Formats: sequence, C-alpha cells, structure tokens
Amino acid sequence: MITPAFELSQEQHFLTITVHVPYARASEFDLYIDGEDFKLYAKPYFLRLTLPGRIVEDGREKASFDVDKGLFTIRIPKETPGQHFEGLDMLTALLAPKGSRSAKPLVEEMEGSAVTEEEEEEEFDWQIDQTPYVVTTEEELNSLCKYGFGNQRAGVFTRLQDELGDVIDVKSPDNTTAAERRQNRLAAEQAKFDPDHYLADLFEDDYIHHLLKYQPWWIEARNEREKKLRTCLEQHTEEATVTFSEEEKEQLRKFTNKSYLLDKKASQQVWISLVDIILAYAYEVRATEGETNVESAWNIRKLSGTLSWLESYNSIQNVLESCGRRVLCYPLYRHFKLIVAAIHDTSVILQLGKACVLKCLLAIHRIFRENDPAYILNDLYISDYCVWIQKAKSKKVVALAEVLLKTKLRKADLGFELEELEAAALLVQEEENRLTAACQVSRQRRSSSESEEETGDSGESSSCSSSGTDESDSEKGDSPGRAKDVQIKQPSTVEQKAGPPGATIIPVANPRAEQLDCAAELLADENAAISDSAVKKVQSASSSITRKLIEELGEQVHSVVKISEWSEGAASESCNMLQDEQAKPSVESTEHTVPGPAAAAAAQQGNFLEVCPKRSPLLIIANCHEDVEDS
Repeated sequence: MITPAFELSQEQHFLTITVHVPYARASEFDLYIDGEDFKLYAKPYFLRLTLPGRIVEDGREKASFDVDKGLFTIRIPKETPGQHFEGLDMLTALLAPKGSRSAKPLVEEMEGSAVTEEEEEEEFDWQIDQTPYVVTTEEELNSLCKYGFGNQRAGVFTRLQDELGDVIDVKSPDNTTAAERRQNRLAAEQAKFDPDHYLADLFEDDYIHHLLKYQPWWIEARNEREKKLRTCLEQHTEEATVTFSEEEKEQLRKFTNKSYLLDKKASQQVWISLVDIILAYAYEVRATEGETNVESAWNIRKLSGTLSWLESYNSIQNVLESCGRRVLCYPLYRHFKLIVAAIHDTSVILQLGKACVLKCLLAIHRIFRENDPAYILNDLYISDYCVWIQKAKSKKVVALAEVLLKTKLRKADLGFELEELEAAALLVQEEENRLTAACQVSRQRRSSSESEEETGDSGESSSCSSSGTDESDSEKGDSPGRAKDVQIKQPSTVEQKAGPPGATIIPVANPRAEQLDCAAELLADENAAISDSAVKKVQSASSSITRKLIEELGEQVHSVVKISEWSEGAASESCNMLQDEQAKPSVESTEHTVPGPAAAAAAQQGNFLEVCPKRSPLLIIANCHEDVEDS
C-alpha cells in the first residue's frame, strides 16, 4: 500500500482532510470514521490517522474528488464543537499507530491463572507502518522518461510500479528510454511467438473465416451512410450516421474540458498512437463478435504497444508492424487475415469521422474503467484522447484514413519468417497427403483382389454344382448310348476358351500362372508408396503376360482334346478300365493317364473323348463309373 500526501485544517465545528490520490478510482473510496481514528482506502493508497481529538459521523460530513488534480477532500464534524485540535501539522505523529503508553511488559504470567480453550482470542492488530509521502520535485520529473498522452507524463510509476505492474509490460518505465522500450518489446515478442500456434490457426481456419464474415457496427454505419448518399437525402453526412447512447453522453459530461499545447512532434505521435489504440480495439471487437468479456481489457492493452509498452511510434508503418506482431503473439486467434481485417476496420472508423473515433474511445474507456488495474490507462491516455478528439479537425481524421489505406503490410515485414514457415509446412502436408493416398490405393487394390478371388471361388463352386445338376438331368433324359459331359478345370488367371458343346473345361493350376500372381502381389505391395501411373504400367505389363499364357494354353487344349466315335458296347469295358486306374495312386496334375488297350479298341467303335499320349498340363478325366451306375 502507498501512503498518500495529505493535509489537515480545522474550523470551529469541522475538521477538513485533503488527500492527494492521483490515478485512484473514484468509485472505490472506503472511509472509516470512529472517534480519534480516521482511515481511507483508495487502491493503491491507504491512509490511517490518529487524531488529537474526536470526530463523529452524523450525516453532516461531505466529500469531493477532483479527478484532474487527484485531490480527495472531506469535511468531518467534531464531536465537541469549538474544540481545538493541536498538532495537526505534525504529520509523522499523526501517522503513528494508536498504542498503549504503559510501561508494563506486554506479556505477564499470573499465578493461579489457567488458560482454557474457550478463552476469547485477542483482536489481531492490523496496523501497518506508514511512510510519509515525499513530493517529487520538478527537476526530478524532468530527468525522468516521458510517456502518456503526448509524452506529457512522468513519475507516475515511480511509486505505483509494485501496485500496477500488471498493467504494462515495461519494467521501470520512468528510467527506461523510448529506444530501450522498443528494443525490449521486440525481444519479448520474438520470445513469445509460437510457430505451432500460428500454423494451427493457418490450416484449421474454419472459425477464422467465421470471424472474417462478421460485420461490426461501424460497417453498418458506413453502409447506411453510403445509402443516404445514393438517395441524396443528405449532402453532408460526415458524422450523421454515428449516434451516442445515454450512457456515452453521461461519460462525456464527466470529462473535464482541457486545452492541449502540443508541439509538432508530440502532435504527430498523438495521431499515430491513436491508430495503434483503434487497431487494438477493432481486433477485439471482431474477435469477440462485439461481445465484451473479462478478457477484453487484457486484449486491447496487450495488442497496443502504446498501452502495454508506452511506445512512441514514428510512422504508420511502424504501428502496423507492431500491431501485426502482437496479434501473432498474444491473443487466442493468430491469423494474418485478422490483421488485414483490423486494418480495414480502422480505416473505415477514421473515414466515418471523429464522432466514430470518439465512440470507440468511449467504449475503451468503459472497458478499462470496469477492469482492475487497467483503469490507470484511462488517466494516462484514454481520457485525454476523449477530450482531445472532440477538438481535432475532421480533415485530419480523414487524411489519416487515406494514409492508412496507402500503407501496406506484408508477412515479411513482421520479422517472424512466416513465408518460409508456411512453405515448409505445405511441403510436409503434401508429403503426408501423398503417402496417405498411396496407402489408400494399396488397401483398395488388396481388398479388390481379395474380393475377386472370393468371387472366383464362389463362381467355380457354383459352376461345379450346376454342371453336376446338368449331368444328372442329361443322364435321366438322354439315351443310354450318350456319354456324360467331361469337366476340365483351368486356372483362374486364364480365360476359358470355347470348346465343343456338352464339354466343360476345368482349369488346372499352372506353375507359370502362379508365379505371375505372386509377382503381381509383390508389385502391388511395393507400389504402396509410388504414384498411380506406375501402378497402371505394372498392371498393363501383367495383363500382356497373362494374355500370352492364355494363348499357349489354348493351343495345348486343341492339341490334347479331340472327339471320337463312341459305342455302347465299349462303354462298360472302358469304364471298368478307368475304374481300376482310379483305384491306383493319383498322379501329378502335370501328367496324363494313358488309356489301355481295351479303351483304345472301344474308341474305334463310337464317339468318345480321346486323350493323346503327349505330356500336357491338363488332366482329362472321364467319370464313367457314375454313368454306368445311373444307367
């Protein structure tokens, strides 16, 4: 707590106490009056006086507060009218806490006394040591660094740094030059910038686009102004579309009328810092969609280098770069398009004239007034801006908007290497997308090949069952002299070749086809990380090899299978021979069973399926045993 400067004076019936409490909040004055005790609390100030006489609180007391001078004055009636209070100029004695003047020891042990748990506790002494306030001389103030509106303040944070350290980021502002503040600000921003946060908002920008579509109240005011100009209802509508609420009018009435003597350099810094403050407010309104919350005061003062670092800018370009860097470091949404939108919003506010600027400043003043300890910024900047802008020339406000529109901000100006960071992130994203697509293609090809195999197996089983049904039907309907159809199996990788009527070709596993299938599977696995064009080339090569294999197998089928005459007499003998051969161990799929002499003799008497003694990959089996049994 800070002990403020104070003075006491007395009349016959009243005691007057004047306390100097600059930058205190007028809504948070607490008074305590009881006999010889007087206490005042107005954050961050605390004053406790022990008076030489008694005062009373009976409704006749009056208090006033001069905001501009920071003086709090209170008149308190004396308990005994006409009593003279001695030693009112002995300030150190008045600050001394009230205590006992007895010489007895503070702690004395009494015989026969017993301490019980039910004994009442002594009241805790909340008295604190107070140091009299020392007024800073004018020479000392001139030696301190300047800040505030027009750089006209100094020494404010000399004693308030501990109490108001959370308001600004610069440490010891009274002893830090403008160049040192800027250097420290840039270093703090560089350390605060988070590339992961920036890239997250860059690629996951759904809500960012939602915020960009929001239209603040000044956009509606501009549209209304343009509509009135088109309809020629008003020839001069510079500020006619901006109106003030009753609360804002009450704010304006509370301000004290002042005149500001600013030189050319100070005037330029005031205009440039105004752009910085309005930029921070424009971003806050868009980010919250016009709904003020508990973080609004923090956002505005953090985004404005003027308010957080007591910065003094030299150009509009420096303001845009500072605001852009801070937008990418501190708030929740960190996107370059939000910076561009805030710049556009600020230009619209300035184009609407000083009434629109004043309305924005009043909103900032209200936000800071309701926030502790941001209210100190009202005394340093915002209150003065609210009074000064009312006397500013409208032409300068519009001219400032034109300068802002001509000033361009690029990502390279922010100093965070955003373009290189985005390019690297895009390369990583493209690589991840390519690998993901290749994996998906590989999974699809594997699933399709498995489904084709399952379809082929089911087709073969249905073909076999349908063939058996056809055979049974033909056996029942045909004459005994007709022979049963012969089934020939063929590999799944080979297309079926048309054969004689009544004969079914059954493909047999071919080593060359199996090797081709295995190669195709290996190629499919290896092609998981390559492009689709390479996959198509492999498929075309595989299909050409398969087509050649089909032609070779077709020629072998023509050379192996032929139709001969068949007689009923030889049927039983041929079937008996085949039945005996079936009882023997089976042979490999790549070999044939050569018919015996009886079957050869029977072949000369009728039509039957004859197998050449030549080695072939097809195995021809005629199941005549079932025909004989069915007949």
